[in-house]
Amino acid sequence: MSKQRVLTPQDEDFPAWYQDILNKAELADNGPVRGTMVIRPYGFALWERMQAAVNQRIVDAGAENAYFPLFIPQSYLNRESEHVEGFSPELAVITMGGGRELAEPVIVRPTSETIINAYMSKWIQSYRDLPFLINQWANVVRWEMRPRIFLRTTEFLWQEGHTAHVSRQEAREYAAKILHEVYQDFMESVLGIPVLIGYKTASERFPGAINSMSLEAMMRDAKALQMGTSHELGQGFATMFNTTYLDAEGNQEYVWQTSWGVSSRMVGGLIMAHGDDLGMVVPPRLAPIQVVVIAVRDDGAVVEACHSLANEMVAVGLRVKVDDKTGTGFGRRCTNWELKGVPIRIEIGPRDLEQQQTTLITRMTGEKQTVSLAAAPQHLVTLLEDIQDNMLAAAISWRDSKIVDVVNLAEAREASQVGFARIAWEMLGTQGEVALAEDAVTVRCLQRADGSLPEDIDEPNLLAICAKSY
Repeated sequence: MSKQRVLTPQDEDFPAWYQDILNKAELADNGPVRGTMVIRPYGFALWERMQAAVNQRIVDAGAENAYFPLFIPQSYLNRESEHVEGFSPELAVITMGGGRELAEPVIVRPTSETIINAYMSKWIQSYRDLPFLINQWANVVRWEMRPRIFLRTTEFLWQEGHTAHVSRQEAREYAAKILHEVYQDFMESVLGIPVLIGYKTASERFPGAINSMSLEAMMRDAKALQMGTSHELGQGFATMFNTTYLDAEGNQEYVWQTSWGVSSRMVGGLIMAHGDDLGMVVPPRLAPIQVVVIAVRDDGAVVEACHSLANEMVAVGLRVKVDDKTGTGFGRRCTNWELKGVPIRIEIGPRDLEQQQTTLITRMTGEKQTVSLAAAPQHLVTLLEDIQDNMLAAAISWRDSKIVDVVNLAEAREASQVGFARIAWEMLGTQGEVALAEDAVTVRCLQRADGSLPEDIDEPNLLAICAKSY
């Protein structure tokens, strides 16, 4: 079957390819207010599965879910000067309500450190209340000047975790636990996207934090996307909101805090990390539909066989969709499922039914194979796990081929135009970081030579990962 071109090729115009995917895979559309987005059912199904997998890991890490108001008194943000300064250009401020001017302006939630601290200070009384581990799934608003659906929007969906601890060491360890056991594990084992982890430089740090850790992924255009962050907040917010506890000796102490989050930006990362010129490529563990069974013709026996096979696959735990809309051309239906990135497509026609077999097409490679109808369900269970593993391995191989070790600023500038540059932080330094920024290149994170997370941003012999980014 010949392929018709439905997307702008990636190497011709990557942003146009991305926009084509959003439209033609029916993921999302622009909202009526500039910078907002309408997430369509298939796009939201992807987000729901991400949310469920991340949430389970958060719960396993000991945090509990709660919900805090969308509206935050302006005075709350003003208590932490660095925090409000960092967010000031992005704030949406409400001054009127119910037809009257408000006594105090209200901020539409850009993040919740301030309001959650206001309640932590009420709920935390002694060391017995610690650690205090809480998370919320919510929307936030940060006024975006250069919006792009899923990647940078004025309103987006996310989770934000906030914790309080008795010591800096305990807080640091918990922030690192979230980074590794929640975020990195999810991104690599479910999304199939390898991430580089490390500390943000001081200029890239979250406003109000004493340290920020990030997970950086490479997209198919060799740019970086920050997939998530975990922050050590120190005692700054605790001091401003008087978030204290009585220790075992009866002394009043300030708590040590963390905050951490991932957002609907991960949907954009999924598209750009795995997609090709035919559309999305969705890893099986994430896919809302793992297998689509297509009836080739409007034939009662064929349609019945499609549903029967689908039921058998559901019985072994697979997520399956039957496409029996034979009023739409077969080729167009295949193209639509390719656009959506469904991991496996099964085609059944009259001849297949006669021979009690079916044709399987793997979305990742386009490989076709013939399998008996009886053997198909169990075969697919194994095949889907193989696809999952192969997607991560391919993404690692491709990313690593685009990372170049360099020894000076000029080499870092050149390498970061076409991939990631890796350079000794002592060689680059803050002056080099400023110089790279003139070419829209940022230091994505600082890490050890073996790729592991340092104990601290001031640890010697760290390497800087430099790249253009979204």
